[in-house]
Amino acid sequence: MFESFIKNWNRKRLKNKKYDFLFDDPLPNEYVSLDCETTGLNPKKDEILSIGVVKIKDNKILMRETFNIFLKPSNKIDPESIKIHHIRPIDLENGHDPEDAIYKLLDFIGSRPIVGYYIKFDVTIISKYTKKYIGVKLPNETIEVSSMYYKTRKKSSDFEFIDLKFDTILKNLNIPALGKHDALNDAIMTSMMFLKLKDLTPAKTTFYTG
Repeated sequence: MFESFIKNWNRKRLKNKKYDFLFDDPLPNEYVSLDCETTGLNPKKDEILSIGVVKIKDNKILMRETFNIFLKPSNKIDPESIKIHHIRPIDLENGHDPEDAIYKLLDFIGSRPIVGYYIKFDVTIISKYTKKYIGVKLPNETIEVSSMYYKTRKKSSDFEFIDLKFDTILKNLNIPALGKHDALNDAIMTSMMFLKLKDLTPAKTTFYTG
């Protein structure tokens, strides 16, 4: 009931009614797996450098339906952050204006639930842009693969440590590692995690982000 109220309230706050479709009920068995590369880990001050998305439908990863875009940052990239995301200034010379990139992203993902690894961060930083351009946070449901993975691990007690690192989950699920710190590759690997875990998890782990 409360989620429905928040959803309708946000829908009324849309500045650009073209994106009303974000609040539609998603088609069954359709998802998107999403990953962002950013200048840092503070959504309030850091910026998105690239976004990678792949569609999932009927338990299949649609490799022909991917989204991969670079965004022009407003400031010079910190050389220390380049060591993490491996995106160089030359990679961003033909990057898109952030507003244009975000509109393209919204058109691609529609109202589908968003799958991700620590997806709350990605949605929070994307929402910083969507609030500026369309007046609302990204309203899509999210599915956290690390939470799904945690539910599948057998624990001897409630206090047992479970390693939730990305590489650990990949290895334990026997998923091949693609190139790291590439938004689209990370989204594809996450989509493979999701499909494997979907069959193992008793219930889908979703959080409404509105």
